Parts: sequence; structure tokens; C-alpha cells
Amino acid sequence: MRATLSHLAVFAAPLAAYAAPSLEVRQASQKVTIDLTKKYQTMDGFGFSGAFQRANLIVNLQAPKQREVLDLLFNTTTGAGFSIVRNGIGSTPNSNSDFMNTILPKCPSTPAEVTPTYSGYAWDGKDSGQLFLSQRAQEYGVKTFYADAWSAPGCMKTNNQDTNGGQLCGVSGTNCKSGDWKQAYANYLVAYVNFYAAAGIKVTHLGFLNEPDFSTSYASMQSSGTQAADFIKVLRPTLDRANLTSVGINCCDATGWSVAGQHAQQIASAGAESMVYAITSHEYTSRISGTIRTNARVWQTEYSDLNGGWSTAWYSNGGTGDGFTWANTVFNGVVNSNLSAYIFWEGVQDRKTNNNNNEKLILVDGQTYQVSKRLWAFAQFRVVRPGAVRVAASGGSNLKSAAFRNTDGSVAVVIINSATSAQTIGIALPGYPIASAWYTDNTHDMAVAAVTLATDGTASAGVPARGMISFLFTTPGNGTTV
Repeated sequence: MRATLSHLAVFAAPLAAYAAPSLEVRQASQKVTIDLTKKYQTMDGFGFSGAFQRANLIVNLQAPKQREVLDLLFNTTTGAGFSIVRNGIGSTPNSNSDFMNTILPKCPSTPAEVTPTYSGYAWDGKDSGQLFLSQRAQEYGVKTFYADAWSAPGCMKTNNQDTNGGQLCGVSGTNCKSGDWKQAYANYLVAYVNFYAAAGIKVTHLGFLNEPDFSTSYASMQSSGTQAADFIKVLRPTLDRANLTSVGINCCDATGWSVAGQHAQQIASAGAESMVYAITSHEYTSRISGTIRTNARVWQTEYSDLNGGWSTAWYSNGGTGDGFTWANTVFNGVVNSNLSAYIFWEGVQDRKTNNNNNEKLILVDGQTYQVSKRLWAFAQFRVVRPGAVRVAASGGSNLKSAAFRNTDGSVAVVIINSATSAQTIGIALPGYPIASAWYTDNTHDMAVAAVTLATDGTASAGVPARGMISFLFTTPGNGTTV
């Protein structure tokens, strides 16, 4: 999907939130129980994209606005604390409109010429503004960079263009006069990864398809899971030979959950599942429901409200662009479908694109910006850091609860209050004497909540009607950073 389609901050747990056991506290009206022994998926994080030159909107901001927007996106104390950046690997010979330019503007006549060190590559050191965004993200501690291609260069495809679908020459079911371009495409992707490495950014995850079940007038390439497996069997050893063994292959960024499930089955049947880090999906044509049958991790790598007019509301009759709606959307994917990552579509976008709709978290209009509540819905998950393991959480009426144990030993609990009235929530977690909490509703953005601690160790705090609250439980020996 792209925008024109119609369809180093440290998070410190404030010790002031600790209440001495001798203080009298009110009894919690809702109790949430955490079971640290019952474990689910490992989290890779939450993120967004700056593809199709949207990253340039941040590049072009002047100080101090640029730093303010970066803080909103990456700061783990004052912003959303995103930990994943999804970059688009361009395939277009130029940067006209909002296209992403390829590093191979002139393709040779034979695939054998395209090696990882081919002299015909053209690296502009900008990558549609995405390199700048990645470098700034890294300064905030971001370590996960997902590079994803919407299409191979046109010369490598059955239709000889990077637009309007077509397939990669050489995968099953194709017969191109120019030959088999699978190895050339793998070499091309390695070259892109190496350009980023030379600029100080380690690409950690690599994708070679975007919505391969959908043909578009912009960069697009079609593929089944079986055909994707044909290429994965070439890409994995190519990465390994290039000393890129730590780069995980993601596939296949389907338009919807049901298609992603089909891809997973076809990749497994073709014997390539062990070479895949994550099965990836979008939520446009079918929403997340249930779990995908795979041994790989599962990521939701793109979704947004493409139709609603720009909104900064938290709750407005349950609108598709509301922050509260997005809080529930992310919660559903992580808790009910075991997602290891949830990535929003665009972090920033201008006013003129798509009639100023809700496919962005921040509206950047020249040198000014506005922030949607969708960003603060993601911010409520900033207490969940990469590497955290989801554990069991239950209890309470009109509450949705999720708990995670971070790698530093701290425990994050994220709760959505679906009730039309405020509720007091109590969580007993023996061995964690320090509890901090933050909440978001129509008038607050990650505001510090007053936490009281009972003599039995129960931490209590209030959450507003249709609000969201995040707790962080720590001990004096851990959890000072997450």
C-alpha cells in the first residue's frame, strides 16, 4: 500500500510513583491478575514507515520542530517510543511524484551482470529521506530496521516494468526470454543492505514483496507463497555468503490476514519456512483474526485508516481513526493473534495527500505539525520493549489486559477500559515494590497516574472511561531503563 492509494532517550520509571506501605489506599474495584509463568510470544516491537518520500517531510523540518517530531516518534519518555522503522526499497528509475528511486536505474541486458558489487548501482545517500530517518531513529536506540521492496526493478520481471504487477523472472510459472533473475534480485537486495551498512545502519529484516496479491499502477510485484519460497531459497544463501547471516527474511506483506495465512502454508509446503524470520501481513482486505499456523514469528507490517478525514480524536463515536479504536486494534493483534510486531503505515504525511486522511500519525504541513491520538495509543505500549515476552493477564469487567516481562526484568501491563465510566484497577505483583503508571483519554496523553501501594503489594490506579493505562513494575535492582 502507498499514500496515494484510495482504498538517546531513556525511559526511567519515576520513583515518586511508589507509595509507602503504611499509606491507606482505597480498595481496587477491578483486579487484574498476572501470571509470569504462563508465557506466549516474544515481542520485536512497534513501528511505522516513512516510505514514498514521507520521511522527507521530517528532513525538511527546521529546528526545533524537527526534533519535536522525532521525539514524538521515538522518545521513550515523552513520545511513542517506536522501536521499528520500515523502509521502502525503491524500484523506480526516478523520484517523480512520490516514487522511491531504485539503486539500479539502468538495468544490464543479462542477469549475470548484477552482482552485489555491480558498478551500475547508483546510491544517492538519501534513499527518499529514509536514511536520515533511520540514522535519527538509531540515535534514540532503535535497532530494528525492516527494509521492504514493493517490486524488483522492471527488467527483472515478466512485464518488464516495476509497476502494474508482473512476476519475478525465474520463479515457478514464469518463462522470461531475458533469463532467470532470482539471483540478480537477491544480489540487488544485498547491495541495498550494504549501502545502509556503509552509512552506519544495520538492516535487520529484509522483505522482497509488498502486497503480492494486488497489482497497482505504482511499484508492485505479484507472487504466491510457493513462488516466494522459490526466491527465499536463493535469497537466504545469498545473504549468508555476504556475511549477513543475522538479517532475517520477512514475507510476504499480504493485503490481508487470510492471504498471509495462505502464504505461510505455501512457504511451509515448499520447504522454506525455516528460512523465514516472520510471516508478515497487512489488514486492508481482511482483518486480523485468530492465529497464523507457522513456526515463524508473525508481524503486522502495515495498516491505517485510508478513508476517514484527518482526526486527532481519542474517542469520537468509535471512529476508525480514533486513538481508542487503534488501541483496541493493536491489542487484538498482539494478544489475540500473537503478533510479535505491529507497524502502522505512515509516521508522517502532509495535508494534500489523499484528502488529508488518517493514514498518518502526525500531520506535517510545511513547518507546522499536528499529532493524532493514534500516536498516543501506540505510546501506551512503549513500556513493552523489544525482547519482552508476553505473559498471562486476566480479570476485571470491561477491561482488556496484556502483560509482558521485559528483558531487564521489569513487568509492563497495558490495560484498556472499555467501560463508559472510570474504574480503579488493582494489580498484585509480589516482588515488585515500585509501580508507575501512565494513562491516555480525550484530554490526556500518557499522563502520569497516581499509584498507591497496599500492604499486600497491590498497586492501584484509576483509568478514565474509554481510557487506556500502562503500568510498569520494577524493583530497586532493575527496570531503571526499558
